[in-house]
Amino acid sequence: MTRRIVRTSIQLAVLLVTILLIVLFLDNQFNVLPEAIHNALPAHHPGLVITDITVATCSTLNLLSSCKLDQNKWHRVEKDLYLSKGWLSHAFIHIERKRESELKETDRVILDVRIGSLDPVTSEKNQGAERWESRQAGIWLKRTSKHRDADKNIAVTAVDVLFGSDSVEARPGWERTPQALILPDVGGENQGAYLTVRRGPPHEVEKPTLHVNSNGRFKILQVADLHLATGPGLCRDPEPPSKDNGGKCDADPRTFAFINRVLDDEAPDLVVLSGDQVNGETSPDAQSAVFKFASIFIERKIPFATIFGNHDDEGSLSREALMQLTHSLPYSLSESGPTNLDGIGNYYVEVHARGQSSYSALTIYLLDTHGYSPDERQFRGYDWLKKNQIEWFKTTSQELKTSPSHSHYTHHHMDMAFIHIPLPEYRNVDEMVIPATGKQPENPTAPGFNSGFRDALVEEGVLAVSCGHDHVNDYCSLSKSAVGKPELWMCYAGGSGFGGYGGYGGYVRRVRLFEFDMNEARITTWKRVEAGSVERRIDEAIIVDGGSVVAV
Repeated sequence: MTRRIVRTSIQLAVLLVTILLIVLFLDNQFNVLPEAIHNALPAHHPGLVITDITVATCSTLNLLSSCKLDQNKWHRVEKDLYLSKGWLSHAFIHIERKRESELKETDRVILDVRIGSLDPVTSEKNQGAERWESRQAGIWLKRTSKHRDADKNIAVTAVDVLFGSDSVEARPGWERTPQALILPDVGGENQGAYLTVRRGPPHEVEKPTLHVNSNGRFKILQVADLHLATGPGLCRDPEPPSKDNGGKCDADPRTFAFINRVLDDEAPDLVVLSGDQVNGETSPDAQSAVFKFASIFIERKIPFATIFGNHDDEGSLSREALMQLTHSLPYSLSESGPTNLDGIGNYYVEVHARGQSSYSALTIYLLDTHGYSPDERQFRGYDWLKKNQIEWFKTTSQELKTSPSHSHYTHHHMDMAFIHIPLPEYRNVDEMVIPATGKQPENPTAPGFNSGFRDALVEEGVLAVSCGHDHVNDYCSLSKSAVGKPELWMCYAGGSGFGGYGGYGGYVRRVRLFEFDMNEARITTWKRVEAGSVERRIDEAIIVDGGSVVAV
């Protein structure tokens, strides 16, 4: 009996070791393990500088080729330069990094990186210890000896990869190379790989504090369903159709031309991105998509807050990774929220009274409505807000109401909420919900299960909630009680991005704005559209007056 146990144990051990070796071999060749298992490049390691950069290329036809170099020397940036779309090839950036205190006399530190097919020394002479050196994929490195690295603020300390001819670098202190890496059979520059580097230590990012303006007003721009791609992307149902470039319509540039115009015209105090910023299926590098939308707000120094839709995490990053990335950026107020709640991105943003007051004038609640139904047999379609999220909202609301910052504020305190997927009450068509502004071309795709969040909003005195998800719905409806008392405004923003569907009879992309007038305890809402009546507000309506919900 003992021999049998020993023999079986040995056989199991041999089998497990064999399986492990096979998995490691396959991962070494084809990167089959999840990225979370790999040692991804951290944004910064204190005291580290980059001493070399190279590219490792492997072929799917040659099982002996490897995309991993010696791990004792090289660190791999876990982004396939072919975005895992190469039929025959994969390629990865590898970097060599060392602590400043461990640099040897023979080590060379990178001061600059360029991409091109020509030697940079044709325009710049190699002088002294600084030399340009060539690497694969058209990379040129300017490296200097340790002794010449007197100014550590110019040494390259971090390296990353972004994708797309329209990609931008949103992180302070980082710079993207103007040219894409030179790779064979990459499929054009629209999704080409670009190196981006940081020099010196990471910049500290301070979170802005929101205040009502000196005129007693605060304006929120809600941008719903950007559906950004890796690269410019292709327009879906563009209206009006593009007349330039042979009728070809690049989705993201046209989307940002619209959003930039609204930002310049309206000058909002806060932008709320209410989900589906990233179009998962066309965005194999979600980081590049995030940086594209964040950069336009960072450039204008406009604070922004994000929640997720059902498509954001269908690309290369999970909800957790997306929120960590967005949270780290300048002017971002985005938060993961309590870890004991369902979802990522359950949090609130306080808007303080005018001046330098610490008193709260407005609370904005943002909650994660998740993605698809966890019980398709009983409740088809989409997921719903969970009990612990609703309890958190109620508890938080009650705690804030009794806090000194709220109770000492002498004016009306007006609260609002933003979600992605509409609540079940959005599809009520009886007299309890009265469509007041805008249109409803498509049936609301609300979850089949009602977890009671609308009632919780009413109980806590929230005046309005606004969502996205259904791109061509752009109405506000008034939810009323059983006795006909107005209780809650429920609004749609309308889809803004050309990477998402439009259709439904020539739908024009749009965004929604909310202006809070604290002097009159009034909320006014309107929309701006991408084409047609571009210079004016449409469907403008006062939905709250004197601190109370009103019928339009």
